[in-house]
Amino acid sequence: MKTITLIFGAAYGMLSVILGAFGAHALKKILSVERLESFETGVRYQMYAAFFLLIIGYILKFETSSEKWTSILMIAGTMLFSFSIYFLSLQDYLGMNLKFLGPITPLGGLFMILSWGMLILYFAKNRI
Repeated sequence: MKTITLIFGAAYGMLSVILGAFGAHALKKILSVERLESFETGVRYQMYAAFFLLIIGYILKFETSSEKWTSILMIAGTMLFSFSIYFLSLQDYLGMNLKFLGPITPLGGLFMILSWGMLILYFAKNRI
């Protein structure tokens, strides 16, 4: 689980830089200001998740199920949160109605919040 966490952390970081540059250059010309701001929110939170995963990848030993779930929730939450925002931002450009993804975004955010909460509990329990 440690390796998976670190790989996702690095991949999310790399992808957020790529998508951030894509948004700043290519999408700036085709998206409304509101859609571009939403896209950038997805990129920003994906980068936060990348740092989170890289840090816990080195801090946690992944010996307990709660340590594993801290990582799983952040990985899944980021995928649901950021990627739903990307697709919702691009739906007009893609010519697709993706409004069904709307409820996915807060679910991803909830998973991310739970992951942070589990990390708080880990620190409180282990008094690092």
